Amino acid sequence: MADPEKSRAGLPVCDFIAAHAEALQLERLDHEGDCSRLIVETAVHRPGLALAGFVEHFTSQRIQLCGNTESEYLQQLDEATLRATLGKVFSFNMPCIIFANNNHPSPVCIELAEQYNICLFKTPIPTTQAIQLISGVLHEFFAPRTHLHGTLVDVYGIGILLTGRSGIGKTEVALDLVKRGHRLVADDVVTVIKRAGGILIGSGNRRLRHNMEIRGVGIIDVQAVFGIRGIRMKKRIEALVELKDWDESHRVERTGLEESMCEILGESIPKLELAMYPGKSIAVIVEVIALNHLLKLYGHHPARELEKHLARVKSIDMIDFPAGDQDFE
Repeated sequence: MADPEKSRAGLPVCDFIAAHAEALQLERLDHEGDCSRLIVETAVHRPGLALAGFVEHFTSQRIQLCGNTESEYLQQLDEATLRATLGKVFSFNMPCIIFANNNHPSPVCIELAEQYNICLFKTPIPTTQAIQLISGVLHEFFAPRTHLHGTLVDVYGIGILLTGRSGIGKTEVALDLVKRGHRLVADDVVTVIKRAGGILIGSGNRRLRHNMEIRGVGIIDVQAVFGIRGIRMKKRIEALVELKDWDESHRVERTGLEESMCEILGESIPKLELAMYPGKSIAVIVEVIALNHLLKLYGHHPARELEKHLARVKSIDMIDFPAGDQDFE
């Protein structure tokens, strides 16, 4: 497994805007703001108390979002008070300010923002929704992440990460699964991020997209060959299947009672090992793994239930029944 990337130092405002201005419907209002300032926290702050003069615990390092309350408060101030209030707040090194719900800041606010080199934006999106959207973008950026060598496939709604040595057949197994109606998420390089609650989300490389290298054939575009049904952009990783070369001396799990786990970004997920040899239908077995995982999610563990059943049968067989009861079953 690859080591997790070092935590990101911050997201420049210019990169944040370039990537998400359209989705967030942001309109820039200043002309002199410093777009190289870094966003270093996922939370969004509403500066109501700071505008009222209480700045002792002002979290200025966050994106500042002004809603209806802040906008109406600023509109009630005379120009001298407004300049003093905004001057005090703008003296902090904040990344940028966004006015939500189509609230437009006053010319004084725009003038001071330019004076203090602060980027100023507005959006028609309501305040609560804007906070949710911006926080979601920042959580995605700052989430712990790593890159793994493998192939991620959505099989019956279960994200299966196929790993193994280079050339063992991960891509071919994934291709077989796509042909059987399942969906490719990523091949060769899988980017994994950890979201809240320990959920691992895998996605592909933007440059590689959904292209595959089939040895002996070359590069194929899975979306072009199989259509949109054959791909998806990201998927939660719920199980890892390691493909290994066949070795008669290697012990393999026979009953499923001993569940092996592996760690990705500090989170444990089930791990299964499948030996590769001619004639073995790995794609079918991966389908069964996905279906069996679904059964376990619904509280049905076949191996454990069989073990309990055999234990009950054994206890019945050990009972010494009197003569005439031999037909008991």
